[in-house]
Amino acid sequence: MPDVVADGLRVLFCGINPGLMTAATGHHFARPGNRFWPALHRSGFTPRLLPPSEQPELLTYGLGITNVVARATARADELSAEEYREGGRELAVKVGRLRPRWLAVLGVTAYRAAFDDRAAKAGPQVRTIGESRVWVLPNPSGLNAHWTPAALAEEFARLREAAEQE
Repeated sequence: MPDVVADGLRVLFCGINPGLMTAATGHHFARPGNRFWPALHRSGFTPRLLPPSEQPELLTYGLGITNVVARATARADELSAEEYREGGRELAVKVGRLRPRWLAVLGVTAYRAAFDDRAAKAGPQVRTIGESRVWVLPNPSGLNAHWTPAALAEEFARLREAAEQE
């Protein structure tokens, strides 16, 4: 699954790993029930709701997408602890090279596993990767019922506001 990245992005969003539909289409967050694209729009990151097929347009807004783990699975719980740890190491190298202002990891559990930070909660983190700040966002999967679409958009908006202040 190719990343949508460039040097010096405002925010690099990082999913857990590609789902099967994402892998099949080549578009991040392609499953119809995924709330990433609606949250991105409702939070003010994009002026309109982008379909996954228009993901390259994110670069015009200073945004990008990558994943912690490259291997596609039906469900994130199919990933091993070592895959998360290795993905975290590779992600740190990528972030160090690309130098986004913010890395936004989409999923508290994925962040905890990839960076061995069991106490992490949604929101800004103390950790930085080089000069890049880190924010943990809720997983936008439709299966994450703990976060309503409105609450998810509000958390994305908190990140957008922080990113605009820099």
